[in-house]
Amino acid sequence: MREVTVSPVDAQQSRAVAEAAREQDWRKPSFARGLYLGQFDLSLIHPHPRPDPTRRERGERFLAALESLLRDVDGARIERESRIPDETFEALAAIGAFGMKIPVEYGGLGLGQYYYNRALVMIGSVNASIGALLSAHQSVGVPEPLVLAGTEEQKRQFLPRCAAGAISAFLLTEPEVGSDPARLRATAVPSEDGTEYVLDGTKLWTTNGVVAELLVVMARVPKSDGHRGGISAFVVEADSPGITVHRRNAFMGLHGIENGLTSLRDVRVPAENLIGREGEGLKIALTTLNAGRLAIPAICAGAGKWSLKIAREWSRERVQWGRPVGEHAAVAHKIAFIAATTFALEAVVDLSGVLADEDRKDIRIEAALAKMWASEMGWRIADELVQVRGGRGFETAASLAARGERAVGAEQVLRDMRINRIFEGSTEIMRLLIAREAVDAHLTAAGDLIDPHVDLAGKAKAAASASGFYARWLPQLVAGAGDLPTAYDEFGALAPHLRYVERTSRKLARATFYGMARWQGGLEAKQGFLARVVDIGAELFAVSATCVRAAMIAAEQPERGKGAYQLADTFADQSRHRTERLLHELWHNTDAADERLAARVLDGRYAWLEEGILDPSEGTGPWITEELPTDAGENVARRVIRPADEA
Repeated sequence: MREVTVSPVDAQQSRAVAEAAREQDWRKPSFARGLYLGQFDLSLIHPHPRPDPTRRERGERFLAALESLLRDVDGARIERESRIPDETFEALAAIGAFGMKIPVEYGGLGLGQYYYNRALVMIGSVNASIGALLSAHQSVGVPEPLVLAGTEEQKRQFLPRCAAGAISAFLLTEPEVGSDPARLRATAVPSEDGTEYVLDGTKLWTTNGVVAELLVVMARVPKSDGHRGGISAFVVEADSPGITVHRRNAFMGLHGIENGLTSLRDVRVPAENLIGREGEGLKIALTTLNAGRLAIPAICAGAGKWSLKIAREWSRERVQWGRPVGEHAAVAHKIAFIAATTFALEAVVDLSGVLADEDRKDIRIEAALAKMWASEMGWRIADELVQVRGGRGFETAASLAARGERAVGAEQVLRDMRINRIFEGSTEIMRLLIAREAVDAHLTAAGDLIDPHVDLAGKAKAAASASGFYARWLPQLVAGAGDLPTAYDEFGALAPHLRYVERTSRKLARATFYGMARWQGGLEAKQGFLARVVDIGAELFAVSATCVRAAMIAAEQPERGKGAYQLADTFADQSRHRTERLLHELWHNTDAADERLAARVLDGRYAWLEEGILDPSEGTGPWITEELPTDAGENVARRVIRPADEA
């Protein structure tokens, strides 16, 4: 193994790497970006865009085949054996599930994001591990990066294999690298003749890594003559000499996922397997996630719809104090939250999916908001379902079945849903990423003005530029359609909610400006403020999507129109209460006190508070280790689906 030397990385270097990887320009309109700028342009999403008719027949036909397959899936067996059965892998491959998003010309189904999301909604109601398998393969694995940035030769070489069932995995995370890629240690050293790269490193939490046939590996290419270097992406054959899957990791939920600890030692990869150019790996990964993140909201929507069904049926059946529990106000409030939020989840997923397929809007903020908001709300729905079910919510499906009751796995859904707040960017990281995009216009206008490293002459020049931007922008925030009592009247009873969104969008933009003026370059450290700014925008986006969806349903399915309006109306009311609280807490909060207290905790000043307990984890190992386990020679990788000529 080559010796890897990693220089210490400070905060400024980490920011520079992240900034270089993000898309710098806004070439297409973005509805969600406008919400943060006080520019509520409903025409960008209304009338609600519809899926491509050319994909509709393929999509509906696939969903019918998927439903038939999923009815035969034994979720209890997956939970019991902690493994998706090989026959399920094979059945999924047979109906083309591994090629849902791969274009038809490369052997896939070409369903697009909308029908891919619809499939994951259905899968999310049955077993989240199957959803994780397929989304890790198609949303961040080999197919999506190649569709977006691969050469024609790469597409023709690898995409048909992926569509046929060659499972793929994405290898970025390392023991010391999570959301800070500047610390990446894995290397890809070019050979002297330039025909290949030699990869070395250790990758952690490689979902599908145990069963993968193809890998996307992120590794750092050293800068040298003829090589621009930087973090780069490679397609790698999983059975290449030097690749070892040392361990299959186990988690509190998603018991069926095949997630491993993988090492690469002198792994030789052909130069033509480089995706894009050297140094573009993180940019490719982030571009992939613009749409790839939508898989998680889809799975959350599926779990929400299932939770609603269980809550409804159970709350009518279970009688306490002379009435079904659903008629008691305390439970009724939970049912209302589950129903209204599930409607909103589906609205956000469907709208974002169609926007992604149209490719006429920039959806980087929409996708990030959908992932962050849906994962938080999906978790709350699952938690409320457990509460509605009471003791039976805490009991496993297997235990319920063993004593003759309906095998409702509410506690499993709670465990499975928890990872969505961490997968593909934790909620905290997502808020920072979205906040960076939300204040991009301000940083572009006033970047040098608030940069502490710029001299006075530079600041004077920046001030002149910024004054021009704000002279045009700030007057637009004074008044808008939301102040007109007849605005958005075509939405009927939902019009007041859209007027509220428009007014609040301008209020949010003003608050962001005040924050910039108050803290200037220090704004990035005000993570509590930025998190609330992002969360307010997420609520406004969800309300907008929900109202637009309700109007579409009323127009296309009149028999459901009244119900859709009722669901949207209740959700918007619930959302408004959350939004008002967040607006108040922008300026009235305990952030400073919390941060002071946390610093003292970390200094050990309150260690006495921990007296009287025992910590069974002490002595079991370090917090983080780069060392491989003692049985590192064992390779637990296995091939599930083999080509037809090998079967």
